[in-house]
Amino acid sequence: MSTKGYIGGVTATDGLVTEAQVSELISTACPASDYRGKKLLFIIPDGTRTAPIGMMFKLLFSQLGGGAAAFDILVALGTHPPMPDEAICERLEITMEEWRSQYTKVRFFNHEWDNPAALQSLGTIPADEIRALSGGLFAMDVPVTINRRVFDYDEIIILGPVFPHEVVGMSGGNKYLFPGVSGAEILNFFHWLGAVVSNMGIIGNKHTPVRAVVDRAGAMVKVPKKCFALVVKGSGAVGVFAGTPEAAWDKAANLSAQHHIIWKDRPFHTILSCAPKMYDELWVGAKCMYKLEPVLADGGELIIYAPHLHEVSVVHGKFIRQVGYHCRDYFLKQWDRFKDMPWGSLAHCTHVFGGGTFENGVEKPRVRVTLATGIPEAVCREINLGYRDWRSIRVEDYANREEEGVLLVPKAGEQLYKLRPS
Repeated sequence: MSTKGYIGGVTATDGLVTEAQVSELISTACPASDYRGKKLLFIIPDGTRTAPIGMMFKLLFSQLGGGAAAFDILVALGTHPPMPDEAICERLEITMEEWRSQYTKVRFFNHEWDNPAALQSLGTIPADEIRALSGGLFAMDVPVTINRRVFDYDEIIILGPVFPHEVVGMSGGNKYLFPGVSGAEILNFFHWLGAVVSNMGIIGNKHTPVRAVVDRAGAMVKVPKKCFALVVKGSGAVGVFAGTPEAAWDKAANLSAQHHIIWKDRPFHTILSCAPKMYDELWVGAKCMYKLEPVLADGGELIIYAPHLHEVSVVHGKFIRQVGYHCRDYFLKQWDRFKDMPWGSLAHCTHVFGGGTFENGVEKPRVRVTLATGIPEAVCREINLGYRDWRSIRVEDYANREEEGVLLVPKAGEQLYKLRPS
């Protein structure tokens, strides 16, 4: 990718980047004199992404808040549930009292993907372009809509991490616009495009058909845009890059591949994948499958261990319980039956289930996915996943057994596990 639009970045040579380093980068990328009287919209991730968003918010407010005419927050929910003000404050690492006193200028907004009145059309990506962008997999007009609030501001500033991702390859950049604050049509389209390519064919790769579609949609947003792309380690960052969403993402994706991909020499027949508390429903907790599927042996079992998780999905659960989790070909080979259903939800169902075949009406999964969660056994069976009582599992029994083909991942969902090329 061209370096056009890249402003600069900081990387840690040892440990994490410091606030002083990031502050200097912000001063270079966003000179205070350029932002006096400007209305600024900051697009941030919800609580399902680890990142030092609080540090970025406070440093940017210190630099720009005094002179800006508006300094507002829009949470890039995609189709996730909205966040209450208390949760947004927690995301920004401030208290409610601090918000009401030190940050009175800052307004909070949640994205509303399913509210037509909250969206504005940007036009359509025509079928011939979709054919080229998707490598010939699809040829259809794709309408593009986005949260209409973005047009009320002089500049959009995206703050978000970059990780390996099951739909787009590497998250971040324009993905905070699409699907972060977009409407359903393009969201459903490119999630299904990613599912057709497959999680195994997408995840951890920088340049994918889905990324091409996301960046094409991003180019349709004519409001000036800037991005601070973060590469996370623990609760801090090992790299922060500034520039256009494309250029900042490009640098961050390279560094993310170094820090967030764990290489293994052999596949595992049993994986205990422990979901952190930030995944409060299977819709997001399923990342514990996506990031480990590449090292799960044929016929193996992956157990998502999450006693705190009691919901399949607040938003999409009814649909998922209707169709169940299945492999990609289960849907493709019965497309007339499923083509009018939400494609983004179908994509999720295939990603969780993993690879498999569907021949002569018989589905044969490549692997088994078992839930050891607060979701009842009857629901697990209904949605076509396995069930284990989480109380029957002692996490420590899975530790230090890699030579036996057993892998324990204490905090799954953000680091990608892949097999080392032979």
